[in-house]
Amino acid sequence: MHTEAIDPPGIAWQRVSPKYITVRLVEWALGNLVAVLILSVPLVFVLLGWWRWPPLWLAITVPAVMMLIAVWRLVLIPRQVRAIGYAERDDDLLVRSGIFFQRTMAVPYGRMQYVDIAVGPVERGLGLCTVKLHTASPGTNARLPGLPAAEGARLREQLAARGEARLAGL
Repeated sequence: MHTEAIDPPGIAWQRVSPKYITVRLVEWALGNLVAVLILSVPLVFVLLGWWRWPPLWLAITVPAVMMLIAVWRLVLIPRQVRAIGYAERDDDLLVRSGIFFQRTMAVPYGRMQYVDIAVGPVERGLGLCTVKLHTASPGTNARLPGLPAAEGARLREQLAARGEARLAGL
């Protein structure tokens, strides 16, 4: 279901690279591996007889629930990546994200203080980057992850030029 508040009519959304799914999967794997290992420590200690508490059923349930939550998050990752998009308009940049809790942010070019590009090790290996838009208000800082490096560089230059042009007119 689309609403005009989230998907204004006549907007052609640019989507991030499908390679960004790989970045999110690596983050998912590392984070959940650590969490499940930590939550499994009591189970190992109970099975070795070093601890008498928690009961065996509880020591099994906690990491099992964490695994179920992890699998649910894994299933959502491709859809979450497909939901990220942006659209350049005459006066602002629209940034869209979210599946259940959708968000569309309009960042006026004249309010941008600077545009930043960040690249992590997995992103670098896949030729991707994250463009960050900084404004005077911390609540309106927007982030576009998973852009191809060339598109990120183009967008940074385009947004910086538009921002300077709008500021000059003030």
